[in-house]
Amino acid sequence: MSDSTAFKMRLVHLDLKGAPPKISYLSKIFPLFRALGANGLLIEYEDMFPYEGHLRLLRAKHAYSPSEITEILRLARCSELEVIPLVQTFGHMEFVLKHSAFACLREVAVFPNTLNPHKAESLALVSTMIDQVLGLHKGARWLHIGCDEVYYLGEGEASKQWLQQEQNNQAKLCLSHIRAVASYVLSQHPSTKPLVWDDMLRDIPQDQLSASGVPQLVEPVLWDYSADLDVHAKGCLHRATHPPAFHPVLLMEKYRECGFLQLWAASAFKGATGANQALPPVQHHLRNHAQWLQVAGNGPADTLQGIILTGWQRYDHFSVLCELLPVGIPSLAACLQLLLHGGFAEDVKLRVENYLRASSPEVSDAVSEEAGSFPGSDVHALVTQVSLHLGSSVDSLLERNRYVTGWFSPYHRRRKLIHPVMLQHIQPEALSLLGRWGTVVQQLEMALQCIFYPDAVEEWLEENVHPSMQRLQGLLQDLTEAALPPPLPASPGRDTGQNP
Repeated sequence: MSDSTAFKMRLVHLDLKGAPPKISYLSKIFPLFRALGANGLLIEYEDMFPYEGHLRLLRAKHAYSPSEITEILRLARCSELEVIPLVQTFGHMEFVLKHSAFACLREVAVFPNTLNPHKAESLALVSTMIDQVLGLHKGARWLHIGCDEVYYLGEGEASKQWLQQEQNNQAKLCLSHIRAVASYVLSQHPSTKPLVWDDMLRDIPQDQLSASGVPQLVEPVLWDYSADLDVHAKGCLHRATHPPAFHPVLLMEKYRECGFLQLWAASAFKGATGANQALPPVQHHLRNHAQWLQVAGNGPADTLQGIILTGWQRYDHFSVLCELLPVGIPSLAACLQLLLHGGFAEDVKLRVENYLRASSPEVSDAVSEEAGSFPGSDVHALVTQVSLHLGSSVDSLLERNRYVTGWFSPYHRRRKLIHPVMLQHIQPEALSLLGRWGTVVQQLEMALQCIFYPDAVEEWLEENVHPSMQRLQGLLQDLTEAALPPPLPASPGRDTGQNP
C-alpha cells in the first residue's frame, strides 16, 4: 500500500500541563515517533516553560530549565521532528490568571480561564510570553497561539460596556484580540506564522470574518476528536458544541472563501474521551483518524497543511490527569500508521506490532495487557492491570464475598462485631489481595518515577490507586479491631459507695 500524502505534516502534541515527562524519556520516545510516521511536535509547555523576570512565578515546581528546552529541541532535530511551540494567549489561561499578580487581567473576576482583551496589560503579558518562548525556539516556522474555548468572553464588566456600543458584538471582540496577538507575532517574529484553534471562528459570519483581517494573519486548526465526523460537504453549518456538531468540509470551504490560505486538522490519540480516562479507547481514535483522511479527500485540494494528533493530559489546568503518555503510545502508533498508509489493514497492523515489539495480536485493543517493549511499556502494562482489575477485585471482596456481606457488613464493622470463625474466612483472602496489589503498585510507582516527576507520580497514584488500597486496608484494620477480646468490665471502686 502506498503512503498517503493527505497530510504532509503529522505532528504529535505533547501536553505538558499534566505529567510532563523527564527529558530522559523524551530522548527515547522521539525516535519512535519518527519511525511511526511523525515529522513534527506541537509542544504545549504551559507552566513547564522556564519563564523569566516577572513571569517567573508561572513556572511549575519541576519546570524545564532553559538548557533542558535546548536539549528537547536538539533531540527533536536528531529525530527530524519539527517543533511548533504553543502559547495560550486568550482562553485556557488558568496557569497565568490563577496567580494574584495577574488576577486583575481576568475577563470575569472570579474565573481564571479567559484573558480580558480590553486591557493593554493583557497584550503586554502575552507578548512577553511569546517573546520568551520564541527566544528559545529561534527559527520556528509556526507558533500556536491557542485561542480555543474562550469561555465567558463578553461577560466581564468592560466587555459588557463595550458590547453596548453600536456595531460591537462578541465575534468582533474575539477577532480583535486574535488580530492583535497575531499582528504582534508577525511584526516581531516575521518568519513565524501563528496558528489558532478554530472553534471560536466557526460561528462567525463569513463577511465579518473576511473583513476582520484575521485570515491574512493566522492559519486555523480545525479540531474534532469524535468517531463520527461528517466527512461530506452537505447540509448546513450548525452551531458547534463539544462534541461538536462539526462539518469540516463545509468549514474548510468557508475558511478558504474568507481568505485563509492554509488550514490544519487536529485529531486525538488520547485525552479526548473522558476527563479521568485511564486507558485510551483505541478503536475510537482509529475511526477518528480514518474519517479525517476522508475529510482531506473530500475537501478543497491542497488546503490542509498537516494534522496535529493531540494527546491531552488534562482537560484544563485544574482537571485531573487523563491517559498518561506511555499508556497512549499504542494508540498513537496505530493512528500514525493509519495516516501514513491510508488505512489500518492487516499489513499496517503488523507494522505497528513490529514497531512496538508487541506480543499481543490486538494492538488496537485498549484492554490488552501485553504492552510490548517500547519506551514506557512497563507503565502501559501496569497501568492497564491496575485500571482493569484493582478496583473490581476490591469491590468483589467487599461487595460480593458472602462472608463479608453476610457477617462483616458496614453495621458489623462500625460496632467491631464478628464471629471468630468468619475471621478465618475473610482475613486470609484480604491479606492475599493486599499483598498481591501491594507488589504491583510498588512496581508501578518505580516505573512511573523513571518517566515522571514526583508530583505527577503522587497525583496519579492518589487518584487511581489509593482509594481502592485504602478500602482494602480499612477492611483489614476493622477485622483486627473486631478480633480483639472485649475489655474486661471495670471492678467496683471506692467511689461507688459500696463496701470494700
